[in-house]
Amino acid sequence: MNLLSKIAAAGALTLIAACSNNDPSALGGAGGAGANGTLVPGSPSDPRSPAYFQQTVGDRVLFAVNQSTLSPQAQTVLQGQADWLLANPDFVATIEGHADEQGTREYNLALGARRANAAREYLISRGVAGNRLTTVSYGKERPIEICSTEECYSKNRRAVTVLTGSTLG
Repeated sequence: MNLLSKIAAAGALTLIAACSNNDPSALGGAGGAGANGTLVPGSPSDPRSPAYFQQTVGDRVLFAVNQSTLSPQAQTVLQGQADWLLANPDFVATIEGHADEQGTREYNLALGARRANAAREYLISRGVAGNRLTTVSYGKERPIEICSTEECYSKNRRAVTVLTGSTLG
């Protein structure tokens, strides 16, 4: 079990314990602030929040040039995402596939779709229900870095898991 999985599991267990406790101070009292004031619902320190998912678990995986194969690093991030999604079953996600600016628009749309689908299939293989995951490809249309260097290209070759909804209030 990798470090991210252990952190996610510990967070899930803490939440379960807190939710099963009728004591209103289980999450640190009023407002959900922890004993030291660090847990604010919806904040990056709240293991149930989309901000925690994005910043702590990680919302993106990167790919090699012209590839949609998941690297060991990508698999580690996706395992953390799977653990989080399994611990937070009210959330659904869209996986966005992206490519760098090299190649034609059509090629990059297809490559982005393969990347998004690779991430989706990995999450499903780890137990996340397929009906909670959709995919979309943006190809090279939504770069996060704009320049013609490998440093920029490498950041744009990605799949991003975006939490798109929850039945939570």
